[in-house]
Amino acid sequence: MLRRTGERTIAAQRSVGLATEGPAADEGPRGLYADPGLPDRIFRGVARGGGGLVLAVMLLVGGFLLYRAWQALDRAGWSFLTTAAWEPDAGRFGIAAVIVGTVLIALVAIVVAVPLAVCGALYISEYAPPGMRGTLISVVDLMAAVPSVVYGLWGLFFFEGAVLPTARWIATYLGWFPPLGVIGADPRDPLATETVYTSSTLIAGIVVALMVAPIICSVMREVFTQAPAGEREGAYALGATRWGMIRSVVLPFGKGGMIGGTMLGLGRALGETIAVYLIISPVFQIQWHVLQSGTSSVSSLIALRYGEASPFGMSALMAAGLALFVMTLIVNFVASSIVARSRSGAASDA
Repeated sequence: MLRRTGERTIAAQRSVGLATEGPAADEGPRGLYADPGLPDRIFRGVARGGGGLVLAVMLLVGGFLLYRAWQALDRAGWSFLTTAAWEPDAGRFGIAAVIVGTVLIALVAIVVAVPLAVCGALYISEYAPPGMRGTLISVVDLMAAVPSVVYGLWGLFFFEGAVLPTARWIATYLGWFPPLGVIGADPRDPLATETVYTSSTLIAGIVVALMVAPIICSVMREVFTQAPAGEREGAYALGATRWGMIRSVVLPFGKGGMIGGTMLGLGRALGETIAVYLIISPVFQIQWHVLQSGTSSVSSLIALRYGEASPFGMSALMAAGLALFVMTLIVNFVASSIVARSRSGAASDA
């Protein structure tokens, strides 16, 4: 009886094409293939070609810098990273001082820019009226497009004089912290000159902060607006205020984007040239005191010495540029990795 039932089942399956005989019955599931069509294939090829072109250009830039810098790197060796003086023709040159100055200026810029960017991005995405939101976005984008020389001139002729009393106050009450101290000046002396506070890391860092804050704000704003609407409404349904919703939904969702935007701004701050060149007073010694006059950066060093450099001095400048290129590339790569792994980065990719 069971045998006849099985035979009838097999016969029924054959009649509707669900059973096959021979080797075809042992085959696995067939893979599905959908022809994307000519437009999709063209777009895919163009996208791959653009990505490959960007990588090729980056490799060519790095290779060019390495080729031009090899003469100086070969002569200096590892002392190139530890020497503070910059006298290539005398055989004494290195990037220790300019790297420290570059990093300090960038850190001051990030410390000032990130709070401004976070507050601006939250206001635009969460608090601004809908009719005003578009205008604020346009203003922030226009601030990011202002040439750096304009910021540099503003910092040199206006901001530097306005910030000197603040710098003196910081040195007076917070000078016990070594980076905020000023050597050779008594901040409590009312007759002491204020020139020791000019052309400092603090002034250059704040000016650079105003340049990178719009970039950071734009990235954070885009991330904040992508927070899931369902989670926003769920927070309100549980009785949260607007700030409670932002603290429990928007900020955790946008954490990766906030970190990534900050590091992208840091990469921008590391390479700033003209604004820093106009403000600082170059010194080729390791300067840890951010309030004291005199500092330097890799980009300003190149701008300062490019016109008068000898062939070997030009090779040394290319070596300094190579160090800045590698440092900026690492910062941007880390930022991209953080954004890609974050929840907000995954949502934006979708």
